[in-house]
Amino acid sequence: MTTDVAVLGAGMHPWGKWGRSFVEYGTAAARTALADAGVDWREVGSVVGADTVRGGYPGYVAGATFARALGWQGARVASVYAACASGAQAIATARAQILAGLAEVVLVVGADAAPKGFFRPAGGERPDDPDWLRFRVLGATNPAYFGLYARRRIAVHGDTPEDFALVKVKNAAMGALNPYARYRKRVTAEEVAASAVVADPLRLLDICATSDGGAALVLSSMEFAHRRGATRPVRIRAVSTVTPRFPNTVLDLPDIATDSTVAVGAPEETFRASIARAAYEVAGVGPGDLSLAEVYDLSTALELQWYEDLGLCGEGEGAKLLREGATAPGGRIPVNASGGLASFGEAVPAQAIAQVCELTWQLRGTAGDRQIAGARVGISANQGLFGHGSSVIAVR
Repeated sequence: MTTDVAVLGAGMHPWGKWGRSFVEYGTAAARTALADAGVDWREVGSVVGADTVRGGYPGYVAGATFARALGWQGARVASVYAACASGAQAIATARAQILAGLAEVVLVVGADAAPKGFFRPAGGERPDDPDWLRFRVLGATNPAYFGLYARRRIAVHGDTPEDFALVKVKNAAMGALNPYARYRKRVTAEEVAASAVVADPLRLLDICATSDGGAALVLSSMEFAHRRGATRPVRIRAVSTVTPRFPNTVLDLPDIATDSTVAVGAPEETFRASIARAAYEVAGVGPGDLSLAEVYDLSTALELQWYEDLGLCGEGEGAKLLREGATAPGGRIPVNASGGLASFGEAVPAQAIAQVCELTWQLRGTAGDRQIAGARVGISANQGLFGHGSSVIAVR
């Protein structure tokens, strides 16, 4: 049995700060995806929503929230929460439903209306919650964590603030070409260096913003796609949703401390490296087969780490790969052709879905001025709090 599912439609609501309900953004993205797929809403057998926790009660049941907004028609629903990996988890749920024969057509939707500034922990006292602890005991906001991670790369691999700035320059150039991006302006390395220090060594332009936005996909069985005349659709070949292994010895959000290896040796690979490996194994491809990658660039330093975690280069060689131009358009393996979170900002439940929208457009050859020539295999990678690793491999 094939493990492929077809991507019939992709749609987005532009990222920004719009001041409206996340339901509006998700519904707009869903309607765009349905139109792109040529599928009537009444043909959808299931809706999988990526939850928007900050949106109040409806956000916790996002599948039903979007089904209601589009008009009740009897579809089954599911709601998924995995922090920043919610969208990929929603795609995994939809794919599983299709492969299990529970639905032929599934709509996946995620949207957010994010607060200004950095994300803060939910209220209440939760001393067993590492996310709450790092905020309330250590005072370590997300930017503080990003700064610590950047310092680790400087100490271990010799990266420089100038290397980090080049990531922003690359991604801003691509975001300037993306009509859905919030920030559509090229920047120079000098402008990055002149921006305010947020968490040394990272500056304002090194760190992604929080945003409003939405993204949606229409997935189907291959049989349904063929009946509709889609003889060669983009296909999702693998979705990995892995967790860390004990002991986890590398700094990893939200954990500040690391496990000891006094009694138990360190695992052969880090948590983040295991995310891509699991997807490669299912898809039957490797780093050398990739045409492009969409990765989770919460900060410029974190993008460099993904180069290594995806196997695009050896450990500590991420900055070298960047300086060589390998991850820019025209390079060996373009990364974040969409502009990445550097250009979009975080709309948490939508961002992993948005990554697959970009892969879809690139593999179709319809990405316009940011098109990667000859794109055939793409990977997305991100992680959510508390060990929600996720990666999607799409092929054509």
